[in-house]
Amino acid sequence: MAKGMILNIVATECSAENEARFNKWYNEVHVPMLLKFKDLKKVGRYQLTGESKDQAKYLAIYGFESKEALDAFPKSPEFAAAIEEMQGSWKDGETTIKWIATYEPIQTWER
Repeated sequence: MAKGMILNIVATECSAENEARFNKWYNEVHVPMLLKFKDLKKVGRYQLTGESKDQAKYLAIYGFESKEALDAFPKSPEFAAAIEEMQGSWKDGETTIKWIATYEPIQTWER
């Protein structure tokens, strides 16, 4: 495997009426809770440009330095606390995780 971060990507949707609340919560509550896990090194959030019925509106990209760190993450108390808080903050159907995928680096080019 090439040098670089293991990326865990989570694609999410929320209803238009919940967007402001969702983004505030994700940025100010959810990500800070997850970052308490010391082996989670980087988090980036992205939103879709334009309209698409086939793609999720939001991506969160979580970076880990090793597969072992990624594997430990969902078993951690920090992750459990963040999920419990999420379930208390959002009713079923207010947000949807469309898909989750993990990628490992092949090669990186930089200028």
